[in-house]
Amino acid sequence: MTVDIKAKVTEWLNWDKNDKTRAEIEKLVADGKDDELKARMEGRLLFGTAGIRAPMQAGFARLNDLTIIQTTHGFAQYLKQQFPNGNNGVAIGFDGRHNSRRFASLAGNVFIKNGIKVYLFSEVAPTPVVSWAVIHLKCSAGLMITASHNPKEDNGYKAYWSNGAQIIGPHDVEIVRIKEAEPEPRAEYWDLSEFDKSPLLYSADVTIDPYFVAEKSNNFYRALNAKTPLKFTYSAFHGIGYQYATRMLREFGFSDANVISVKEQQEPNPDFPTVPFPNPEEGRKVLTLSLETADKNGSTVILANDPDADRLQMAEKQPNGEWYIFTGNEMGTLMTWWVWMNWRERNPDADLSNIYMLNSAVSSQVVKTIAEKEGFQNDITLTGFKWMGNVADDLKAQGKKVILAWEESIGFMPGHTLDKDGVSSAAIFAEMATWLHENKKSLHDQLFSLYEKYGFHLVRSTYWIVPDPSVTKELFATLRQDLKYPTKIGKEDVAHIRDLTIGYDNSQPGNKPRLPISTSSEMVTFTLANGSLITLRASGTEPKIKYYIELRTAPGKKQSDLGEVLEELNQLEQGVVDTLLRPKQFGLIPRK
Repeated sequence: MTVDIKAKVTEWLNWDKNDKTRAEIEKLVADGKDDELKARMEGRLLFGTAGIRAPMQAGFARLNDLTIIQTTHGFAQYLKQQFPNGNNGVAIGFDGRHNSRRFASLAGNVFIKNGIKVYLFSEVAPTPVVSWAVIHLKCSAGLMITASHNPKEDNGYKAYWSNGAQIIGPHDVEIVRIKEAEPEPRAEYWDLSEFDKSPLLYSADVTIDPYFVAEKSNNFYRALNAKTPLKFTYSAFHGIGYQYATRMLREFGFSDANVISVKEQQEPNPDFPTVPFPNPEEGRKVLTLSLETADKNGSTVILANDPDADRLQMAEKQPNGEWYIFTGNEMGTLMTWWVWMNWRERNPDADLSNIYMLNSAVSSQVVKTIAEKEGFQNDITLTGFKWMGNVADDLKAQGKKVILAWEESIGFMPGHTLDKDGVSSAAIFAEMATWLHENKKSLHDQLFSLYEKYGFHLVRSTYWIVPDPSVTKELFATLRQDLKYPTKIGKEDVAHIRDLTIGYDNSQPGNKPRLPISTSSEMVTFTLANGSLITLRASGTEPKIKYYIELRTAPGKKQSDLGEVLEELNQLEQGVVDTLLRPKQFGLIPRK
């Protein structure tokens, strides 16, 4: 054991008051597991795309009682710095994972010991409802204990600022800086004996009813919903969405007879026993029970939340009896059309220069195409709702209105939260299906109608495994060497290049990108002369290089042209692999 690791172990054993995690470290020491100790003790817990996520184990690089206390101490001190004349407290929620309720209580206790009011939900609450609570209660900050769709061994720490959006710089960096500068926890932080009786502890449950009232502004066809013969199969994926999603469907006018729950996945279960991954985005292999339940009950639409109910997957039964599972980009295309159609009908004379939809840089640019044709505005953000939520708030401050934001990983922000909301999205998609059914169309039919009107926007994304982190740096370095990027990808000419790692975009004045630069992450986007897009991005958490290809065609092509369009996409994908990834040269391993 190195001197540095030995010192960290000593600090851990001195500071950790949880017998279980103390025993974990003591056993690793006794067994001489130096590599495991190093992995757990070294490394920093940093805020990523969706907060901090890590396995629940002992160690400074893991999530546990001690690191929750340390991080919250940094958060509390930073709030006191930013609001020296007093703040409006913190709203705290938690999901159904192991330790989530305890972590929420420990965090709340740290805030209270620093004189900060805490609004705590009494039971599990969806992530978007915590964002809403910050906004509704006018809190200075918010905290959600969740690892969303991560494996059961993980948990997470998702922080919000006073606008209800996730924290970005400088807030995230400063919280971590203070945490690391003042790592030793106060003894009082561990004592929860008086927590429930504290005069600074309030219930956040008062925000639940107003949340449903606010989200009903997206309910346009209540009478139609009340009489629809459609049946929707809903899965909470062993998470916390069931009570909220089924209530939202009722609020939109659907009856209990319209909604069939996947009973085996209805209640929170932190072990996620019936799915190989607790992530509905994985598609058919994790939707087995949903498909079986739907078939048994004559249901034609499946709506599945992820475990913290901030994302939504959808599938629809086709006339041939097969199930079509929509991608996030396809769902985003439908949501863009639906939100725009209904908003415009109710605001026919509005100034469209102030009306925005947002989507992320790796999502389909179909929003841009629709915006150009219909007249509203589209802004692109970095990946993740922490960026979309804050951009939406910035636009609001300028007198603009954001009516929708979404990204390809089945996340949609159609309402009053400043984070993605799988609860309101479930009801909106159900109403969309109902309206289409009344008009003799399916969701799948409508998707291809939109492609015919605006052009196909077909997206393909996957990843290749990198043998070593140094390979990632070398691969991207060769792409941008002396700013001599590839001028052709396959047979297609490259029109523009945006490299957010070095801050280069030759489609913008002075070659300066509008999107924020991120020198710590590799990401290059190629716009082709035919309007198609390719983004190459290094994963921030895994040894992977991901690519996102979007093939765009001219309007007018029908569903019968799909085979021809897919062949064009296949050729473009091969060009991306050969020109950009060069797997033989760099030893990349394809996704299995």
